[in-house]
Amino acid sequence: MRTWRKPARPQVTPSPNIWHWPEVYETENRAQDCTGALWRALRERCDWAGLDVVDIGCGDGFHLPLFAATARTVIGIEPHPPLAERARHRLAATPGADVRIAPAQQLPLADASADLVHARTAYFFGPGCEPGLAEAERVLRPGGMIAIVDLDASRAPYGDWMRADAPQLDPDAIEAFFQRHDFDSVSVDTLWRFDDRESLQAVLGIEFSAKTAARATHETPGCTIPVGYRVRTRRKPTGLLRA
Repeated sequence: MRTWRKPARPQVTPSPNIWHWPEVYETENRAQDCTGALWRALRERCDWAGLDVVDIGCGDGFHLPLFAATARTVIGIEPHPPLAERARHRLAATPGADVRIAPAQQLPLADASADLVHARTAYFFGPGCEPGLAEAERVLRPGGMIAIVDLDASRAPYGDWMRADAPQLDPDAIEAFFQRHDFDSVSVDTLWRFDDRESLQAVLGIEFSAKTAARATHETPGCTIPVGYRVRTRRKPTGLLRA
């Protein structure tokens, strides 16, 4: 007789920034994509108005109200309980919104229950994220889309600072991985705009080592940073594929 056992919870790698400095990360979120280029790119590929959205690695829920403004429902998935509580507080007066504590590899969602699965700089960093991709595919309805928004480590200046701290980053290998998994990828250029130099320095200080943060501050004369992203999308087939 076989005994059912609950699957082991995947090990979650702590986020080096928002887990420890959520208030500074709030400043970062407010500065990011001040041109709206990322949101335009996402809507061009999947307009979520009236649809069911899942945001994986939602952190403290910064992006959830933007989805909830037009989506039918939005569910944030966050593995770190303190951040999930902050997200729930943010969404307290938002109808059709929910936050659940779980890793990307074990989504607490029914099969074929979402139209858009979104992840922004969370978990899906190339080789090794296959379990999360499989879960995203499972919860998507036929015709639904997974959209992964990542920083582009090949684009200066931000990508240069990323590789200075993480020389193992290989943008070409990451791109090849997503091509093998049938994603369409586009480059999106946008700006981070801060209210003052102090805010900019604080954000760089949680994103990089002290040495690289000092370099980044020196190489940024004002309060804006040009940042490149890759927006990767894959639509779930609506029927049987023929050879």
